[in-house]
Amino acid sequence: MNKGFVYLVGAGPGRADLITVRGAELLKAADCIICDKLANPALLSYAGPNAEIIHVPKRIGSGSFTQQEINNLLIEKASSGKTVVRLKGGDPCIFGRGAEEAALLAEAGIDFEIVPAVTAAIAAAEYSGIMLTHRDYSSQVVFITGHEADNKANTNIDWHLLAKFPGTIVFYMAMGNLDFIVEQLIKNGMAEEMPAAVIADATLSSQRVAKASLSRISEKCKQEKTEPPAIVVIGTAADSNTKLSWFMKKPLFGRNIVVTRDVPGNAGFAAKIIKHAGNPIEFATIRIKPLTQTSQFLQTLAKLAEYDWIIFTSANGVSIFLDCLRSLQKDSRVFGPAKIAAIGSETAAKLDEFSIKADFVPTVFTGKELGKQLIGFANLKGKKILLLRSQLASDELGELLEQAGAKVDNVAIYTVVTEKSECKWLTEKIAEGAVDWLTFASPSSVKGFFAQIRSDLVNSSNVKVASIGPVTSQHLKNLGVRVDVTAREHTTDGLLAAIERTHE
Repeated sequence: MNKGFVYLVGAGPGRADLITVRGAELLKAADCIICDKLANPALLSYAGPNAEIIHVPKRIGSGSFTQQEINNLLIEKASSGKTVVRLKGGDPCIFGRGAEEAALLAEAGIDFEIVPAVTAAIAAAEYSGIMLTHRDYSSQVVFITGHEADNKANTNIDWHLLAKFPGTIVFYMAMGNLDFIVEQLIKNGMAEEMPAAVIADATLSSQRVAKASLSRISEKCKQEKTEPPAIVVIGTAADSNTKLSWFMKKPLFGRNIVVTRDVPGNAGFAAKIIKHAGNPIEFATIRIKPLTQTSQFLQTLAKLAEYDWIIFTSANGVSIFLDCLRSLQKDSRVFGPAKIAAIGSETAAKLDEFSIKADFVPTVFTGKELGKQLIGFANLKGKKILLLRSQLASDELGELLEQAGAKVDNVAIYTVVTEKSECKWLTEKIAEGAVDWLTFASPSSVKGFFAQIRSDLVNSSNVKVASIGPVTSQHLKNLGVRVDVTAREHTTDGLLAAIERTHE
């Protein structure tokens, strides 16, 4: 049997995109992932389709794992020849039991690698504008555990030294012992007015920062209902310049934004929202169904090079078309001399992922504008044009091209079907005012959403509605739903920009 291997991988401080490149690569290659509660669940999207995923939360009552049980799992999975990723919140060896797990593996004769990560203290500070070191006020920083081992007879923390420490003190896992920590520092000589800060949910859209003097920080956290996971920073650095708090000043910070596309589309849109510091709420309303096995499509594919222009009207269409090429062991050479048009920048970008450059992209991303502008761009009289698009698309584009003298073949390569999702939880969130925005990227998503959620609930709540373009906005209005913003550029980036403008 092949010998297994264990990677102790730091998941980073919270945001999924703060994992290291090495960590992401290993998640893709793992046979088994043993995952901490503090590791962002979004990281599991890197896992291969056949990877075994085992969640090992601690201290949560029934269903929790002891460290010994986790140790046994590591030995068992590695001994069976598997490549194991032990995914640990933050950095694996900063108060993360990584050293103990590495020692266990070494003793068992199992090869391992430690993959470091951004630790919570650094991320929490920098995402809240607190500089742990600064040549004007802090040339030293110390990391302290706020929760020592339960069976430890004597503390290793030198409270007298910490109380006199002329730098920045950072406590991990300290919320449960914050009163005791404050008491010990003041008792040993630290000034009651020493600045202190507590950062909860660091790097996430739910990040919160409580600041007060050392003597008042515990009460401040109680008033603001600050809960773990949190990092405690004590020292002059905690009294940071508010101008440096870049993350929490982003226009979408803390905004709860519902995305209503298909599952893959929601994942891509959610990643963009996270980069804008918002909190995406994924609610699938549609499913994309390929039609590339139909006789019409396969016959068209065989004569693709006969066309003068091939037009893609969505990124979904591009993905489905190119997936089909791969399955048939074909590549972009099937286009021959044909020129390619894309309805907008996202569709062109999807083509570009496969090193296919669109010959034409309109300045306004609608089917009508694509037709009008392409007619002005090229002489289409007598030209053969292929439209590869949704079965549900309107005939407007094809009619415009035919009026210009083109011979148009309209071939559906996918259709959109309504996806039913459990919706009670979302209905409750909207009613409670816990949702800031509903976003719609197509008429199909509008139809799918309001087949499950009442329009009167949306209109009577504080939630705002954002549409990707005029066609989608019209479908919303036809259902009696108010539209608060319509994107100027009809892309998901344009949709986010429209939302951001309302919060500037």
